[in-house]
Amino acid sequence: MSPETMIEDITGLLEVWVAGWAGCRGYQTAKEGRFPAALRADTSGEWEYFASDPTDDEFAGLAAKTAEAPSRGLTILTNDLARYTALAARHGLNATSDTQTMMIVDMATQDAEDPWLSDDDLAFSTSEQNRVHYAEVRSGDALAASGRVFVVGDTAVFDKIITEPGFQRRGLGAFIMRALAAQAFEHDVTTGLLLASIDGQKLYSHLGWSTVSRVLMLSASRNGADLSLS
Repeated sequence: MSPETMIEDITGLLEVWVAGWAGCRGYQTAKEGRFPAALRADTSGEWEYFASDPTDDEFAGLAAKTAEAPSRGLTILTNDLARYTALAARHGLNATSDTQTMMIVDMATQDAEDPWLSDDDLAFSTSEQNRVHYAEVRSGDALAASGRVFVVGDTAVFDKIITEPGFQRRGLGAFIMRALAAQAFEHDVTTGLLLASIDGQKLYSHLGWSTVSRVLMLSASRNGADLSLS
């Protein structure tokens, strides 16, 4: 499926992203109505529900499921944050994050070659386990940067692209993205998907990625835990 076609079907795009994100993390998935859900076994131990521009009735049903446990989450893909923030308040949910975006790229625009690490003090390695491709850069025993990618059909879903604080502003985020893209090209991929933080949006835009939707994360918890950070 081409990026253009996927953008026209945001719910389909969401399903692919959830499948890849859950694949990266080893999460169990399910369906709640027409939308996907994932069990965050390694963090909250609870379900996170996902939807793209749900109707008021659909939102009410998802909000009720989310409110059954404080550590459950509801993530909405929408470019109408005001509408869903108001709906959330009406159903007793709190916004924990509204700064992330869903981004997409035509993989034909990405470098298919393994990148070259110019800093002799750093070491680069890749691995694969359970269909998840990993890339990491180390400085001695210290992890400098890392990331992972999981392929769903013809789509590469990138996850946990992290540069550690002591190694930022050295181009390692872009390096990890190129290293993961090279691994993804071992499969017949046409499209890339990821969820981007504010800082990540700058990097991915520079690499040719485009924003397709804002992301609103909600929870019944009053401690404001931001699931986007985990």
